[in-house]
Amino acid sequence: MLKKSLELLRLEAAETGSNTLKRSLGGFSLIAIGIGVIIGAGLFSLTGIAAANNAGPAVTLSFLVAAVGCAFSALCYAEFASMVPVAGSAYTYSYATMGELFAWIIGWDLILEYSVGAATVAISWSQYLVRVLAKFNLHIPARLVMSPFETATLADGAVVSGLVNVPAMLIVLAITAIIIRGTSGSAWFNALVVTLKVAVVLVFIALGWQYIDPANYQPYIPQNTGTFGEFGLSGILRGAGVVFFVFIGFDIVATMAQETKNPQRNMPIGIIGSLLVCTVLFVLFGHVLTGVANYTEFKNSAAPVAIAIEKTPYGWLSSAIIVAILIGYTSVILVDLMGQSRVFFSMSKDGLLPKIFSEIHPIFRTPHKSNLLLGLFISLFAGFVPISVVGEMTSIGTLLAFVMVCLGILIMRKKEPNAPRGFRTPWVPVVPILGILTCLLMMVSLPLDTWLRLFVWLAIGLAIYYGYGKKHSKLRQAAEAENHLSS
Repeated sequence: MLKKSLELLRLEAAETGSNTLKRSLGGFSLIAIGIGVIIGAGLFSLTGIAAANNAGPAVTLSFLVAAVGCAFSALCYAEFASMVPVAGSAYTYSYATMGELFAWIIGWDLILEYSVGAATVAISWSQYLVRVLAKFNLHIPARLVMSPFETATLADGAVVSGLVNVPAMLIVLAITAIIIRGTSGSAWFNALVVTLKVAVVLVFIALGWQYIDPANYQPYIPQNTGTFGEFGLSGILRGAGVVFFVFIGFDIVATMAQETKNPQRNMPIGIIGSLLVCTVLFVLFGHVLTGVANYTEFKNSAAPVAIAIEKTPYGWLSSAIIVAILIGYTSVILVDLMGQSRVFFSMSKDGLLPKIFSEIHPIFRTPHKSNLLLGLFISLFAGFVPISVVGEMTSIGTLLAFVMVCLGILIMRKKEPNAPRGFRTPWVPVVPILGILTCLLMMVSLPLDTWLRLFVWLAIGLAIYYGYGKKHSKLRQAAEAENHLSS
């Protein structure tokens, strides 16, 4: 099976000049990027859902279980990122361990994760923007905040059909413009956004802590109803599966390897650091949420934080939370778009996608054409496709990538035991095996229709690979030329 050697990958990582990405990111910037995508609006909604339906106040334990599951994969990502500091993340790692075909599948998976994720978040961003503007008596016509496939009932009872979701399109294009200007500028903007939304989370924890009612923690682990996943120990595990998807995003840090200063040191710091920070914040957030209001009050509520805030005299926090969600969504869109363009960049450099996706701007040193094309495509998707079209596709693609990375560490430790590593995953093979089992267990728990969509997406990707990628693969062309000369 055609694979990239570690020597070749290191040569790519050492490339310099106008046709390479600019190294401008340090450890703090990488942690901020990880936090930026991990702390999204899911924290403000999924925490209440998991508490009400699965774990009760023990949702804090669900966060810890999910964090441990993520940590297995994060440790494997950190070792690969320190060994192979090039853009592409799991795509590049799979190329070195399992071959070109598997690398394509993972790259195609990551494209699904980032593009669908960015469009979905942009649509939700639009919905929250409408709420914020309404508080100031500013109203966007309903037809301009919905796709053509959606309808809305106005206050006077009239039903209107959507035309295009303008705010969703504009936020994608605005973030694309920021990314094109340069990674350091994007990192600065992301750091500002992360600071603001983390501040709101900390304010909620600090102010809410004094209004915790200990009675709300009784019982801390509600008795199981007789159905697996509905409270009890099984409820904690099911809750972990629900909140696991709040953690997804630290893997995007690995796509920034080729733009990182001293990646052998800073990549593990960014990956593991962002996961640790978010775990502490999530556990504290869940503890306060279920302490201020009883978990049963969150049943069928998409805004559990608003319910908790009503128990305090800080009504203004409700508006602040909506702003935090908007800010959170903005940084998630930014990091998703950055991550996707870097995967396209790597696949294009390898010849598996057209050259346009790896062309670098002479001044900004970013893949500007790739950014622009992807931004336009995703903005159209966000403007004309309803949010109901997407489900758990982002999650299943990410989990498959996690499995491949953990498997890759097992392969690399056996085939390249003495290769230089800036960071070593501890307790191999236990950690990678636990990472594989954890992710497979969560994949199996996903609905059948999600698997069917994944297979359709992979079928489209394989058609592109065999129709274009395999024929233009630079590694394959080099191997064929070498075989021809030797014969």
